[in-house]
Amino acid sequence: MNRTRLLTTMAVLVALGTLGAQFLWFPAGIAKAYPVQHAVNVIAAITLGPLPAVIIAFMIGLIRNLLGLGSLLAFPGGMIGAFLAGFLYQKLGKKGWAAAGEVFGTGVVGALFAVPYAKILMGTTFGAFFFMPSFLVSSVTGAMLGWLVLSRVKQEHLLHNY
Repeated sequence: MNRTRLLTTMAVLVALGTLGAQFLWFPAGIAKAYPVQHAVNVIAAITLGPLPAVIIAFMIGLIRNLLGLGSLLAFPGGMIGAFLAGFLYQKLGKKGWAAAGEVFGTGVVGALFAVPYAKILMGTTFGAFFFMPSFLVSSVTGAMLGWLVLSRVKQEHLLHNY
């Protein structure tokens, strides 16, 4: 894939993840669930790979925070989930593994990483089990949405053009 096409695809996914968070969210325990972020992570991980997926997750979190529409917790969960989704898809070649990587990366590893992250950057002292339920709800719904979108793509060769 040429660089212009890659950057354009990444920009579209960043825009989709940023705008989608404003229109599709629901309360999930202590936080709001933004499943579009996780759906974009799965789509980017499968179509572009782990590194672009992490960059996209970072950019979505950054833009949402700069606009006052998100929290700092968007960074650890989103980026770890995107990486693990892309890594598992690269190694195992199944869309379901990418979705599972997003859920485990965000819902478990991201929640564990959020504890020291929240303490240092946000001044909170919550434990991992405080973050885990809302991270899991958000990542499960989003990963299923991303998997469903890509499962509906009939021409498999479209995914491999990237």
